[in-house]
Amino acid sequence: MKKILIIHTGGTISMKEDEKTGAVKPGEKNPLHDTTPSLKTLADIHVEELFHLPSPHMTPKEMLILRNTIEEKIKKEHFQGVVITHGTDTLEETAYFLDLTIQEDVPIVVTGAMRSSNEIGADGLYNLISSVKVASSDEARGKGVLVVLNDEIHTAKNVTKTHTSNIATFQSPQYGPIGIVTKRGVFFHHSPTKRVTYPIRQLSKNVVLLKAYAGMDDMLFDAIQTLPLDGLVIEALGQGNLPPKATKGVKSLLEKKIPIVLVSRCFNGIVQDIYGYEGGGKQLKEMGVIFSNGLNGQKARIKLLVALEMTNDDEKLQEMFMD
Repeated sequence: MKKILIIHTGGTISMKEDEKTGAVKPGEKNPLHDTTPSLKTLADIHVEELFHLPSPHMTPKEMLILRNTIEEKIKKEHFQGVVITHGTDTLEETAYFLDLTIQEDVPIVVTGAMRSSNEIGADGLYNLISSVKVASSDEARGKGVLVVLNDEIHTAKNVTKTHTSNIATFQSPQYGPIGIVTKRGVFFHHSPTKRVTYPIRQLSKNVVLLKAYAGMDDMLFDAIQTLPLDGLVIEALGQGNLPPKATKGVKSLLEKKIPIVLVSRCFNGIVQDIYGYEGGGKQLKEMGVIFSNGLNGQKARIKLLVALEMTNDDEKLQEMFMD
């Protein structure tokens, strides 16, 4: 049997619903610990509780600790696969950060749950079992960090939370899952064509995320200039356009050598420098805005945090965001 490490970080998968109030919150003990024996037939299981945090409490600081823990455990204890349990609100950000920064190629799977452990139809244990199966699969090796919930296997780069409460919330718009988990085993039908990792040792930058809207002007851009700002990600309109009154704020930040990455607020497609009107993508590209190849806003922010630890050269950043 494969030697698999399970790292618990918290989230709904580790919570219980209060029968009187209906509030879902962490308790003194992670209920997943009681389920560990049921996994023994799948792999040689080792468990570590690194955090016990709701996912809105997760920050890049904890993500870096998690990354360092995984790499250290793999090197020193020779684990052949890793499963991380995580709250779903920020799961995709942690998974993508790990995908960008972990140098090892053993299967690493992130999972969670939409229903707490004592709710009817709780999905936590099922997702955990599926994730252990994937982490134990030889075919999962070298595919980067994977996200497994609801019988589906997704890449960390493409998956996103699409529904506030449905158990089928995690989807990969445009690309779909790369595999499925059944009672008979793990089956991959797609494979990522490319994965690039960055050997960072710290996260020291401050990157802000803004979302464009009809009638947006330069007010927010002026406001964030008072912050200790190292980078900005904008979820732009359509193929990568902004209202004309916002371009003044963009130009001001670029003149201060603040890198700006553009993504679309649409969840399908990529941004391109197509439109030549004021505020259009062509003008923004000529101004020096960096265009991203299909990431959503929250993941582009994670990538810019990582990228700025490597370089602040605009051309190199643009190359990194086309990977």
